[in-house]
Amino acid sequence: MQNVFLAVITLSTLSVTTLVAQGGKEITKVGTTVGQFLKIEVTPRASALGGTFSAIADDVSALYWNMAGIAGINRNELLLAHTNWLEDLKYEFGGVVMPLGDFGTMGLSVMSMGTEDMDVRTVEQPEGTGEKFAVGDLAVGVSYARSLTDKFSIGFTGKYIRETIWHMNASTFALDIGTLYRTRYHGLTLGMSVTNFGGKMKFEGRDAIAYINVNPGKNGSNDKVVSDIRIDEWALPLVFRVGLSAEPIANDLHRLTIAVDALHPNDNTESVNIGAEYVFEDFVSLRGGYKALFRRDSEEGLTLGGGIKYGIGKNDIRVDYSWADFGRLISVQRWSLGIVF
Repeated sequence: MQNVFLAVITLSTLSVTTLVAQGGKEITKVGTTVGQFLKIEVTPRASALGGTFSAIADDVSALYWNMAGIAGINRNELLLAHTNWLEDLKYEFGGVVMPLGDFGTMGLSVMSMGTEDMDVRTVEQPEGTGEKFAVGDLAVGVSYARSLTDKFSIGFTGKYIRETIWHMNASTFALDIGTLYRTRYHGLTLGMSVTNFGGKMKFEGRDAIAYINVNPGKNGSNDKVVSDIRIDEWALPLVFRVGLSAEPIANDLHRLTIAVDALHPNDNTESVNIGAEYVFEDFVSLRGGYKALFRRDSEEGLTLGGGIKYGIGKNDIRVDYSWADFGRLISVQRWSLGIVF
């Protein structure tokens, strides 16, 4: 176990060292991956903390950030979250976690984003052709996590990913892996995760069909020969996260949690997120954070939010809200409702 912990610490140190050393000359690779909706934070609590949740990971949203965290959940939990994303897009998340005793913990998550039907417009018919089209994204994941010791847990998520635009769609499968190491020193916790490790996606469908004339001007030729437009395959947005969290204050009345996450994506520069959460009497929570430190050309920054936890019999109801600054793109707001039963 000590060897595992030392290996995790070494990897974390190397990651942070690389982040600092690379400076500003690397190629960002922005816009080179598909499935960008997979990078959108799914719940207000983690978002309000600036996206610093890979080492906290103590509720259903761990299914997105670090699935190893669900191993520490000892009651059934359900969470529904809604995000008013940019350009009036609606982003939904649903997750449920079920502890199974000595067998471990199972989880199920669904993420979806889409648009309302829009008019199809062409150069010849700028007012619309009478047809409608829409865009939709979907990811469904099944997770499993288990505590290997009283301090160390590991988790996995297998998920199906699909994107659709009009008559075209692309799909693939991916795997998420996470680990969590909790110490007894002021709640100090180290979390690591790799998300969206999987196959490439290629759009296919009738919109990729074109009609050509193979031998124009020749007798018997016509312009109705069916051909397929060649479309490239694109990788998923792979993200490696390393996080630390601690509780410098933890008693029956007050709890203060501070956290930091370092991110290494395959389609952008590295960045660091920071956040803090204050909880009073396990009832009211106040949260704040800052996102995308050191990321080149980022519009993200300050995040704020809060929540309330209310007990009804043996069950708990949790309501959370967050606001995130997006610079010139204004802001993003999230809401969630959680039930512990």
